[in-house]
Amino acid sequence: MKRLLLLNGPNINILGKRENEVYGDFTLLDIETEISELVEANGYKLDSKQSNHEGELVDIIQEAEGEYEGIIFNPAAYTHTSIALHDAIKAISTPVVEVHISNIHSRESFRHKSLLAGVCYGQIVGFGKQSYRLAALALLPEQLNASIIR
Repeated sequence: MKRLLLLNGPNINILGKRENEVYGDFTLLDIETEISELVEANGYKLDSKQSNHEGELVDIIQEAEGEYEGIIFNPAAYTHTSIALHDAIKAISTPVVEVHISNIHSRESFRHKSLLAGVCYGQIVGFGKQSYRLAALALLPEQLNASIIR
């Protein structure tokens, strides 16, 4: 069975408890459930992982090569600081879609620059938890053609 990886970085595990005005009141479990239902309806399996540790995220990305058809990745604060994640994504052929719940380009200036966007398949920002859904659709070509291009 084809598989996608849903990967989340630091502090995403406490969604629903922090800055609800920025990130909403939904939880990581809400996201995992919705995206799992979407991909399963299209014949894929979703594996979900979250870590607050940069090195662990690097390991997960490296281990994903050849195991997944794509990675939906919210690197959170590491977006703006991690050359290690940049290099890990660049080293694999598995497409990675960078996702952000908030619009990083309309927030503090230090959030405007993504060190990862240039090595990712694409970047989706600012659509709340729907950012994850859009990323999943981008990695499900048959859904992308049916749902978006109308």
